[in-house]
Amino acid sequence: MVNHTGTYTGTRSEAFSRYKTSSRTAETWRISGERPSSNSKFAKRKFLPNKLKQYPVPIPLRECIMENDYIEDIYPVLTEEVTFENYTKKFDTLIHLEEIQMEIDIREFDLQRVCMRRIGEYLGLKVPGLAEGRPSVLIGDRVILTDPADPDGPCYEGCVHELLKDEVLMKFNKTFQDYYTGKDYNVMFTFNRAPVRRCHQSAEFAVQLGENVLFPTVLIPKMSQLRSLSQSASVTPLNSSPSKSQQKRINYYNKSLNARQKAAVTRILEGQCRPVPYIIFGPPGTGKTMTVVESILQILQKIPSSRVLACTPSNSAADLIAERIHESGQVKTTDMVRLNARQRNQEVISECLKPYCVIGDDLETASHYRIVVCTCVSAGVLYTLGIKAGHFTHVIIDEAGQATEPECLISACLIGDETGQIVLAGDPMQLGPVLRSKYSTEYGLELSFLERLMCRPLYDRNEAMFADHGCYDPLLVTKLVSNYRSHPAILGLPSQLFYHGELLVKADQQLTQRLCNWSMLPTKHFPVIFHGVRGEDLREGNSPSWFNPVETVQVIRYLQGLLNDPDVKVEPEDIGIITPYRKQVEKIRLLIDKLGMASIKIGSVEEFQGQERQVIIISTVRSNEQMIGFDKKHTLGSLLARLTKGNPYVLVQVIYSSEVFWLDSLKGIHMYLYRSLLARLTKGNPYVLVQDEYWQSLIQYCIENGGYTGCNIPGYEGLEEDLKDFNEEGTTSSEISSHDEPG
Repeated sequence: MVNHTGTYTGTRSEAFSRYKTSSRTAETWRISGERPSSNSKFAKRKFLPNKLKQYPVPIPLRECIMENDYIEDIYPVLTEEVTFENYTKKFDTLIHLEEIQMEIDIREFDLQRVCMRRIGEYLGLKVPGLAEGRPSVLIGDRVILTDPADPDGPCYEGCVHELLKDEVLMKFNKTFQDYYTGKDYNVMFTFNRAPVRRCHQSAEFAVQLGENVLFPTVLIPKMSQLRSLSQSASVTPLNSSPSKSQQKRINYYNKSLNARQKAAVTRILEGQCRPVPYIIFGPPGTGKTMTVVESILQILQKIPSSRVLACTPSNSAADLIAERIHESGQVKTTDMVRLNARQRNQEVISECLKPYCVIGDDLETASHYRIVVCTCVSAGVLYTLGIKAGHFTHVIIDEAGQATEPECLISACLIGDETGQIVLAGDPMQLGPVLRSKYSTEYGLELSFLERLMCRPLYDRNEAMFADHGCYDPLLVTKLVSNYRSHPAILGLPSQLFYHGELLVKADQQLTQRLCNWSMLPTKHFPVIFHGVRGEDLREGNSPSWFNPVETVQVIRYLQGLLNDPDVKVEPEDIGIITPYRKQVEKIRLLIDKLGMASIKIGSVEEFQGQERQVIIISTVRSNEQMIGFDKKHTLGSLLARLTKGNPYVLVQVIYSSEVFWLDSLKGIHMYLYRSLLARLTKGNPYVLVQDEYWQSLIQYCIENGGYTGCNIPGYEGLEEDLKDFNEEGTTSSEISSHDEPG
């Protein structure tokens, strides 16, 4: 809730209490508002007939969550491993659990006794935190008003027509709209259920793809779709790879593709693994999206009857694919369409993409374009057009590891049973989709389709059988290992811990050396720092949100060091500050404003998802060594584990830590280690972090290379003298392989 100062004062427990009360109270009669018309500035497309089922949350499941009952006793499917037989039932339950938490979370932003103002034909409502996406409000969303003096009276439903920086513009029922005189109302926000319902729909339809698509056990190679690429029409042997002569027959549009990228493109063109999904995986910076774009262009040219549906979990990633296809110069506006959700603000779409975007009645026509690019969820709108399975010959999903399995399969269900090809690009070692519910996370919704497939025997790493092909069956998997972004020192440890020591340094040294002479580096040319800090975390009043004053000051010091160092040349817009706690955001922002520093974005990892910054500073806040067990039990660390899902150009990570934030998360420590590109600055509590083998590896790595500073570490009491000796020697052990990659 908000008080008279316009700041949120409610806690999550209060939000749950309000949700619990309202969910058991019969709603009074509701008066609907006026929905946005097709000529709205932000919603130019007509509302399409919605044939989705409602998929309501079962009352017993909601009661389980509200009463904290033993959910496993009532829904035992949650404890079962997902199978073809329980597929729909299990995912339906997981999606319902996620929706319940979404309903609870949105109540945190209830407003009490607030009034609106007239702005032209609209009623405007000031919403604290709107610019930060807290709450997230989209065009077409509904906002519910109730009279605090008449709880049994009608609810008034306002429909959002436009969004300003901190204000939503709405239209209500005409009578209410015309006669509103500034009276105070209580406000409750809602969210659009369409994405949730589309996930239910995909969980229901996915079984029609067949067991060997969802749970592949056998690969029966098909004849190549491109006989011209093979010397004969025979099926290629299982453990073979496209020959150099085959690859030479393809005129690659991107001349910088390496051997493995070319092999992946050829495999996708041949499509011998159909209908079993084909996977391209590798860490950030290895050219997965580049390979996806080249594959789409080659399919367009080599297979005349093809139609490609290219999807990603986010709009920014979908825009990137469409922009790169456009920049290739190989497509016309009649070849490709960028399909956007009707709620998307068209003002954020780049000029080069606008000619490809559908508007008005062109949506049905757009579905017949050769290339359709959209988000995974937006692909669901194609169902409403009567498009049948098999309409698309290829469904390619980039960043597939960041989508839930039902979300991923919304698009996959649009291919044919045997002839269609699914391609998944991503990295199973990265953190999965962002979820809200601890129950949906615990019971399996966090496991992406990409990762689940990679755990199956058919996709297993086999060094004996596939040694010449990256140790994976080349008909099913291509592993990309050449990194074109990061400094060798940053790649060294994650390469050994997570990628079998196979990562290759291919980045331009002029790019990777940019921060190597930064004055705050303990050891020049080794841009990895672990700064040991034993800090303090605090809360104010009844607020559940934590802040750490010591970290706040340290963040400012590093900001000043970056902005004032002439050898670094970092601009304010190149810097982002990530922290999981809203109170810490407030404290850092307050200090930045007082010092008159230029505007720098501060927020949670979700607010940075799909964005890039040259420098990222991360403040973990928590620092209580006595609370390790409690925080592990209550999974407080899962929030911060998400901090490394972004894709910064340069990453300086300031981790002032505490105890738990990646202690139970292999993926979390992997993401933390890998996402740094040119420099990593870590502040943490070594007394806690050394309890985890991966954090211990990082600390040891920094010690060995002169990158540790700060407090002493348990078992390293002579560290200061060791580091002094190290700096006098001036050697490092950070080098990793930079030779040519295997074919």
